[in-house]
Amino acid sequence: MTDFFDHFIHEFQLPLGNPVLIFSLILLIILLSPILLRKLNIPGIIGLIISGVIIGPYGLNILEKNSAVDLFSTIGLLYIMFIAGLDLDMNQFKANRNKSLLFGFFTFIIPLTIGFPVCYYFLEYDFNASLLTASMFATHTLVAYPIVSKLGISKNQAVAITVGGTILTDTAVLIILAVIIGNSEGNLNQDFWIKLGISLAIFSAIMFYIIPKIAEWFFSKLESEKHSHYIFVLAVVFFAAFLAEVAGVEPIIGAFVAGLALNKLIPHSSALMNRIEFIGNSLFIPFFLISVGMIVDISVLTKGPAAIIVAATLTVVALFGKWFAALFTQLVFRYSTAERQLIFGLSSSHAAATLAIILVGYKAKILDENILNGTIILILVTCIVASFATEKAAKKIVIEMDDNPSALKKSNEFSNEHILIPIANIERIEKLLEFSIFIKDKKSANPVSILSVVSNNDEAEINILKARTKLEDFVKQASASEIKVNIITTIDHNRASGIARISREIMADIIVLGWPHRAGLIDKLIGEKVDSILDNTDKTTFICHFEKPLVLHKRIVIIIPPLAEHENGFNQWFTKMVKLAQELSIPILLCCNDTTQIYVDKLINRNKLTTSISHFYFEDWDDFFIIAKVVKADDLITLVCARKGTASHMNVLENLPSKLENHFEKYSRIVIYPQQFNQHFSTERYEDNITPEPLRKGIEAAQKIGRGIGNIFKKDDLE
Repeated sequence: MTDFFDHFIHEFQLPLGNPVLIFSLILLIILLSPILLRKLNIPGIIGLIISGVIIGPYGLNILEKNSAVDLFSTIGLLYIMFIAGLDLDMNQFKANRNKSLLFGFFTFIIPLTIGFPVCYYFLEYDFNASLLTASMFATHTLVAYPIVSKLGISKNQAVAITVGGTILTDTAVLIILAVIIGNSEGNLNQDFWIKLGISLAIFSAIMFYIIPKIAEWFFSKLESEKHSHYIFVLAVVFFAAFLAEVAGVEPIIGAFVAGLALNKLIPHSSALMNRIEFIGNSLFIPFFLISVGMIVDISVLTKGPAAIIVAATLTVVALFGKWFAALFTQLVFRYSTAERQLIFGLSSSHAAATLAIILVGYKAKILDENILNGTIILILVTCIVASFATEKAAKKIVIEMDDNPSALKKSNEFSNEHILIPIANIERIEKLLEFSIFIKDKKSANPVSILSVVSNNDEAEINILKARTKLEDFVKQASASEIKVNIITTIDHNRASGIARISREIMADIIVLGWPHRAGLIDKLIGEKVDSILDNTDKTTFICHFEKPLVLHKRIVIIIPPLAEHENGFNQWFTKMVKLAQELSIPILLCCNDTTQIYVDKLINRNKLTTSISHFYFEDWDDFFIIAKVVKADDLITLVCARKGTASHMNVLENLPSKLENHFEKYSRIVIYPQQFNQHFSTERYEDNITPEPLRKGIEAAQKIGRGIGNIFKKDDLE
């Protein structure tokens, strides 16, 4: 018994040495500190940093910095930079690249300009030490980025230019670090510059050309191996960090570049992105924040006035430099006060690159202990200030968005959105479900509903059970994206009437259908099921065929007929296609006339849409396949059709979907039928008035049968 107690006490000797106990303690802190400090209205990030201070070697000495802590800390730091690269809206970044460049210049040159004379004249350090310390002021680590991501404003323009500016300023500072170290060692010669330039060029070529090609091949060949996707992404991140280090810059640059390289292949609403963020925000990033707190030594403030003066000076200069950079950015781009505060909050925290610079400078004996200790205090203070400033500004922006009438109208318009996916072929549902998840409004409380219609016969009940069992796997797939999926199975005499009935019962706004199969004479004679659905519903209907995974498409080509802007559902389907383009980070090519283009431009400006959209003038619908001149193999072709009797309906649209399949058989394609509100399906069959409608439909049916005798096996049946 004595041996047991001795062993038990030994395990709890400080600092803790048992890796299992250390890990359980870290998890307990990650769990409890944000919860407890939230009661005091303190950001969770601060709680993790303060926890690190308390348990660290300069606090209660419960934990010490060891290889395991360093490993998890490094993973967390790389994760922050990687997620920042993934979250960057590439379309918005390209549209605002000049703003990012200018902000990067401001946030680099202003702190450097303020910091160098302060260090050189006031603190009386030499040239190399002053330049290195001043360059440290120009860096920033996106410690507060999880706050922005959690509140859902990561796509805000102020966030985009701040994240874009991060890579520019940190890269410049880390290159300065390499130059200063080379200068201090006497190696700053022509060979140094040639080596640095070549290594960075090779690194860029590998990351932006070779890695995306490998990723595309991997995602297409192992499309169903979802767990392998996450492992592959992690391997790319750490390999990129290693390559960056070999190239002569910090690993954090490699992680950020990995995020940029994989940005288009990992949509924000995908299950893979949800896994990346979930594991990072739950484990690795909190580990990094705790490790930042563990290096803070509060006792440096008691080591005489010199340490206090240096620490206070560094902290004040760092904060004022970033505040002035945010102010200049606000004045130039006319941002709001909240957006200026958000830029300041995101860019004012110093941790990763700052530590790298100061530690390298200290080991090279360029910097002394006062700068090192002062920098530790600077990290703690700036992380606290940045977290409070970011959370306060982010909440203001969220409130402003909610108070915006146009944004509120848009939010209300889709707040109860309901998407219905009728399915017959289980094998093809995965891509349809993924498409529906990408276009779904995340504020809608309604699930995505998957419908299976079973024939009304003696085996109906057995077939319902079989259908539900097969569809359960797709509920799990959607749950990985945190999207609710509802399975509906129903009995009806034919699939089309079952779809029409259920779409009205659940008040669906959008129907997503698979591309029809080719069928034979019997289906020809009894009528098209797709046409039957379109005739008996007024919902926006997407008929989709995806030849490859959605993330492998390079552009969306939308072909719009004249007067389509007058359809009731125009804004709805166009907003959905823009959302898809944003998820995939690809541009849109509009093929339409000038009138439609003018309307689209107004719609984009009114809703502040950020997708890159170009225009190809197209009006000769009798020579439709002239469109082949602008279509490429990796395009997603989208044809906007119209129901009969609507504003944009033309006779030429009748056979275009089947012609589209024949001429672009190996291409991904979508046919859209916009929503209508003026049809009355529930009462039209009971009207007593004599109308020419039955005669018209009969003539049309006869014409269709006549046209189809020669190509019986080319007609379509619902997937």
